[in-house]
Amino acid sequence: VEETELLQKLYDLLTAKEFQTRMEGVALLLDLCKRSPRLISNNIVQIFDYFVLRICDYNKKVKQQALEALALMITMLRGGLNPVLIRLVEAVTNNLNSKHVGIYAA
Repeated sequence: VEETELLQKLYDLLTAKEFQTRMEGVALLLDLCKRSPRLISNNIVQIFDYFVLRICDYNKKVKQQALEALALMITMLRGGLNPVLIRLVEAVTNNLNSKHVGIYAA
């Protein structure tokens, strides 16, 4: 039950209207990857349905934070990312031509 509530909170934050709240969702996901990588790996497809949207977010701050968080998550989740790898590569590739220095660097 606790895990379900935590995942619902994560989904709500990642899909919020306010960009600051979506940034909180990205931060929570990164924290959960550190504290509970098994929880994230077991729910990777559902979680990354929402997270990929943040990699493509219209707000530059959210997008940059999501890309930076993804770089850290890759080392934490490793093979757990396999089910979502193609979608992640597509989302990251869409940001390669960004004129925004922070997004391009991330």
